[in-house]
Amino acid sequence: MRETHRTGRRRASGQQTQTQRETNYRQLRNPFPPMRVFSDDQIAAMHETSLRVLEDLGVRVLLPEARAIYRAAGARVDEDSQMVFLGRDIVAAALATAPRSITVRGGAPERDLLLELGSLTFQPGAGCPHATDLERGRRPGSERDFRELVQLTQAFDVLHMVPPLVEPQDVPVHLRHYATMKAQIELSDKVPFVFSRGTPQVLDSFELLKRARGLDDTAFAADPHCYTIINTNSPRQIDIPMAQGLIDFARAGQVAIVTPFTLMGAMAPITVAGSITLSHAEALAAITLSQLARPGAPVMYGTFTSNVDMKSGAPALGTPEHFKASLAAGQLARLIGLPWRCATGSAGNINDAQAAHETQFALWGCLMAGATTIIHAAGWLEGGLSISYEKMITDIEALQMVAEMCVETPCGADEIGFEAIAEVAPGGHFFATAQTMTRYQTEFYEPLVADWSNFGTWTERGAIDANTRATGIWKRIVAEDWRAPLDPGRMDALNDYITRRTAEGGAPPES
Repeated sequence: MRETHRTGRRRASGQQTQTQRETNYRQLRNPFPPMRVFSDDQIAAMHETSLRVLEDLGVRVLLPEARAIYRAAGARVDEDSQMVFLGRDIVAAALATAPRSITVRGGAPERDLLLELGSLTFQPGAGCPHATDLERGRRPGSERDFRELVQLTQAFDVLHMVPPLVEPQDVPVHLRHYATMKAQIELSDKVPFVFSRGTPQVLDSFELLKRARGLDDTAFAADPHCYTIINTNSPRQIDIPMAQGLIDFARAGQVAIVTPFTLMGAMAPITVAGSITLSHAEALAAITLSQLARPGAPVMYGTFTSNVDMKSGAPALGTPEHFKASLAAGQLARLIGLPWRCATGSAGNINDAQAAHETQFALWGCLMAGATTIIHAAGWLEGGLSISYEKMITDIEALQMVAEMCVETPCGADEIGFEAIAEVAPGGHFFATAQTMTRYQTEFYEPLVADWSNFGTWTERGAIDANTRATGIWKRIVAEDWRAPLDPGRMDALNDYITRRTAEGGAPPES
């Protein structure tokens, strides 16, 4: 943990006394009691309706291999329409084999993650076609942007996993997975993401990770070392790359996070209850495929449900409906007992007050819902069309404050402080008490980007706003150019593999 990034490290000066706050942001537990939006009976009715959707209405599955797997388990399959009709007994059997707790291995042991109900992990924004910052403006995502955003993700312990931050559009699609995997391996020791864009790209990515970590096939399959995100095509469809990704990751023993993207009034019913019911049905269908491919495969339940602006059809995020949908998803996740993923986000176009309050309102929906993994928690703008460097920094401030709330607050005799109270006469102050002098450097959270000086001092220092301060922070992190401490021989093996596979034509995505 580096002092520059406010992660609690002591100053490297040989001092014997602690001069900085030390808080573990790496392994968090959600301290908030789960909040409910529906009664237990209503949640049971939504689950029952989801099963009825799968039995009576079915799901279109575009991958023939996936349909064959469903059919072998007893599902009714119509090849002409590509529809799969799942009996509730098949779904129940799949839920019985899905693990309730998943340990994912990071690039260093201290980066391992436990994914289960009650644990809490954060990811920054993901999947954006554009990047933006105050100095270079809004632009199509590039390899440089991807690498810089991985550096920012690595710099803060409150971000636990590296997502597909931005699409590096200057790299051809058949070679892009080499660039994104190499960036994650070189610039981070956190749990990496692998795109599910067809078996050849997935196997390439696995091979790069195995070479970088010195793992043979057996060791790689023994534990999850990476994850992917599987989005259904709402309503009621699983496309070829997503179905293939579920199968590939299940058979390799790696984590698949199932995430229907259901927007109320667009790809889902306009009501919170209806949209979450559809999302739940799609998630159950995908989880079932994962377990049929390999019983016990690590898989997470997920949802990303909000509403649209009914005037334009554009996604709206951080709304009351988004908050309620997250709560309902949490209730359903607890009903089936699986770790699960939720999402925050913003429809704002720049890093302004709208973007901040939408992101934080949605964040609290995820926290109150008891989400295991919260994605898009830092940097996301325009409903996912861009990721902002400055917003990533200002959102991390909020995440670090949430992390501080996850830590137990001491309440022993020293903290209650009778002696400190006795030391100060009525009308006095506590600045110079023994308790204050012992704790003043470590007792309070130290802000990352916030400026707590008064107006006069702030003005004298140049009246610098939060966005400008955030620019300075991300620039310093990128300039540091931190690299993961990797064995040179392993990196040579990784680079040799990329060179060979590039010469062979790479791996075009499957669709």
